[in-house]
Amino acid sequence: QVRLVESGGGLVQAGGSLRLDCAASGSIFTINAMGWYRQAPGKQRELVATSTRGGSTNYADSVKGRFTISRDNAKNTVYLQMNSLKPDDTAVYYCNANVNPWGREYWGQGAQVTVSS
Repeated sequence: QVRLVESGGGLVQAGGSLRLDCAASGSIFTINAMGWYRQAPGKQRELVATSTRGGSTNYADSVKGRFTISRDNAKNTVYLQMNSLKPDDTAVYYCNANVNPWGREYWGQGAQVTVSS
């Protein structure tokens, strides 16, 4: 079984920065896409950013130019650097990974990010 453990959430003022980390461990051959999703109170979970194993990335329009996703395949770890944070970024952020050999998806436990005005 695979576990994804997140760290790095917290409280920050608008305009500040945070970095989220997500480390996968367990029965892993390779990891395909890794990414970050978020869910704000009363809203649906939405895609924030994804990264393929080869390094191709995509971002939600709302975070382009402010957030950067990166990964270390040797450590099975994905990061999300969040700059110029806004109150609208307040949400629980979930790490996601598609894991081989079976192509199953796994989720982290969620990290609360709160941005005050």
